[in-house]
Amino acid sequence: MCTSVAAAAQEWGQVSTPTAGPPQSIGFYTAGCLQGAQALPLDGPGYEVIRISRNRYWGQPVTLDFIKTLSEKVRAAGQAPLYIGDIGQPRGGPAISGHASHQTGLDADIWFERQPGPPLAPAERENPRLRSLVRAADDGIDDGVFTQQHVALLRLAAEMPHLDRIFVNKWIKQRLCQTVTGNRAWLNKIVVWVGHDEHFHIRLHCPPGNPQCQPQAGYYADDGCGEPLDIWFTRPPVKLPPPDAPQAPYRPKLPAACAAVLKAP
Repeated sequence: MCTSVAAAAQEWGQVSTPTAGPPQSIGFYTAGCLQGAQALPLDGPGYEVIRISRNRYWGQPVTLDFIKTLSEKVRAAGQAPLYIGDIGQPRGGPAISGHASHQTGLDADIWFERQPGPPLAPAERENPRLRSLVRAADDGIDDGVFTQQHVALLRLAAEMPHLDRIFVNKWIKQRLCQTVTGNRAWLNKIVVWVGHDEHFHIRLHCPPGNPQCQPQAGYYADDGCGEPLDIWFTRPPVKLPPPDAPQAPYRPKLPAACAAVLKAP
């Protein structure tokens, strides 16, 4: 990452509080900011926030409501509480590490790992066990980890209102395409992206009354189980860089309105 880009991301990451004013998502998911962010409570019925020290549990009210409602549905289904990862920084914007998106308060990471029992202590949440659903060789689903509860969880999330899409690993999408029976309409919301084998990434539509929020183009016309999935196995449009590769030095320019969000008291 070049110095100017790193410095800009660090500047956004150093702001520890949100701005005043009504919640407004400004710009695009990968190039934007958030006015009037609200914090997700660190514990709730059916979920607990992990990696609290990152201070990335801020988002749009619609995002927080989505997480709370999904968690309640998961709890009612008899599943263990969800681990909630990054939503966004107090004012959105680029992060020094971890994400290109999560900049407008409308993205959130939910981990596939769950552990029954009481909530973890804050210190234990910084580095909990977070297993991948994909084998280490990246050659298929790890059936020692993957269960039908993961399918049920993804379906619950995919069928909720306000959802734009859910990002998952190609092997997870493939397994769903191969095994889901009955109503398969919800598979349309399950979109392949690199990574996303330990967690899934929800992305919500721009809320009403957010005129500066830029929506994302559509994706699948059907369930996405044909050529749109096959391409990830034959000629993947995006590949993960090696772990020791330098981060790309370019990030899209933020909307002009984000300067005021960053500098606001």
